[in-house]
Amino acid sequence: MNEPMLPVKVDSTSNGEYAPVPVGGLVERARILAAERIAANARRTGQSRRGFLTGLCGVATTLLTLNEAFAWRGNRGGVFDLPREAALDPAAAAQVLSGREFIFDIQTHMVEADGAWRRRRPTAMGWLASTPQGACGEADFLRCFDAPHFVKEIFLDSDTDLAVLSFVPELPENNPLTLREAARVREVVGALGNGRRLLLHAMVVPNADPAARELPRMEETHRTYGIAAWKVYTQWGPKGVGWWLDDPKVGVPFIEEARRVGVKTICIHKGLSFPGQEPRFAACDDVGRVARMYPDVTFIIYHSGIEADRREGAYDPRRADRGVDSLVKSLLDNGVPPNSNVYAELGSTWRLVMRDPTQAAHTVGKLLKYVGPKRVLWGTDSIWYGSPQDQIQAFRAFQISRELQERHGYPALTPAIKADIFGLSAAPVYGIDSAGARRRADADPVGRLRASYREDPRPTFATYGPRDGLEWRRRRALQGPGPG
Repeated sequence: MNEPMLPVKVDSTSNGEYAPVPVGGLVERARILAAERIAANARRTGQSRRGFLTGLCGVATTLLTLNEAFAWRGNRGGVFDLPREAALDPAAAAQVLSGREFIFDIQTHMVEADGAWRRRRPTAMGWLASTPQGACGEADFLRCFDAPHFVKEIFLDSDTDLAVLSFVPELPENNPLTLREAARVREVVGALGNGRRLLLHAMVVPNADPAARELPRMEETHRTYGIAAWKVYTQWGPKGVGWWLDDPKVGVPFIEEARRVGVKTICIHKGLSFPGQEPRFAACDDVGRVARMYPDVTFIIYHSGIEADRREGAYDPRRADRGVDSLVKSLLDNGVPPNSNVYAELGSTWRLVMRDPTQAAHTVGKLLKYVGPKRVLWGTDSIWYGSPQDQIQAFRAFQISRELQERHGYPALTPAIKADIFGLSAAPVYGIDSAGARRRADADPVGRLRASYREDPRPTFATYGPRDGLEWRRRRALQGPGPG
């Protein structure tokens, strides 16, 4: 697949949980034009193409070209707000694309490439046989997702200060990432960072068979690994059966055990329905109900309920059976006001909508209006998408149009709101002193290593998830419903 190398990866790559969505002919032509303009601008500024790609003007050139494509398509919802001169002037580009925000990515992933899960799931080897070289250049495809690549992509090739390492839907014995390996990587990053740079989730499967086999593990898991939150998938189960958060036999006992253990932050995958699983459990109907039942528990809705096959618009209660609107309706129906105990997370969500500014404006605008400006949290779902730096830079530049602000009551994306989304709102949820963490991040070994690395950066601009339907179906058949 000969795709143009761009510093903003607007492409069809999936995290593995949904079928890749083609970008469409107009955006594809814009990507080709952006690559041509990058080559021309590199010549004009006397740089190599690679050197121009790694600079801010390469990002600006790409975003400005995409703006043109979106305008051709009749976009009136949002824009990457950059001056034209940013394509050639690094200082002009830096005014928009650089930042000193505290960036706390609360959804990242990696794989234990040599883990025992690989021997238990030998079909994964079939995928490797059909993929002689991974997108990262490794002969073994799964090495693209291992700890060294994770650290480089997240902490060197992006402005991310802190991250949460999460898990995919699978029982612990078959999960591509064990808690033991996750804790080891946390210690590696911690040693590099002289403190807390990486926090851990623990995956819980409350509907495992026999019933509640997972719940007795929760206290010991927290005692052993010091986990920061629980991760669950309500639409997934070992037998293809999902569950509701307020199910008295599944969801309620799980939440009660989380409260008893004392870790009262629960991250719930909602949206991005898995084929073969019951789609209704991917909707957010139950979120408002449990938020009202348990006001002392923090519920973080991963992906904000978005569906890859459904275009987001203004909130419409008549279309609230799926997607972000199902989250909004659940909160409204249950009297859960903005800035309460429900948070919306943007992992894969922003990556999907940033190639469609009108959809992006409605998605982010709705979440800020109904979930609350202090309750929208930054996540990227990387390493599946490679480095999250392009997602960060695109969000720094993005603005909701005044027309949609006035028509639908969306707030403007001010620097303060963006700073809250990037990390300030998540910090208290995870017990992080954001100001102290940011100061330490500049001076600790990771900060110094990043500064040194950026004297001669080596970003790949690669994505590692499936890029088309064939790749996705083959990997899914071999490796199960989740990514990796």
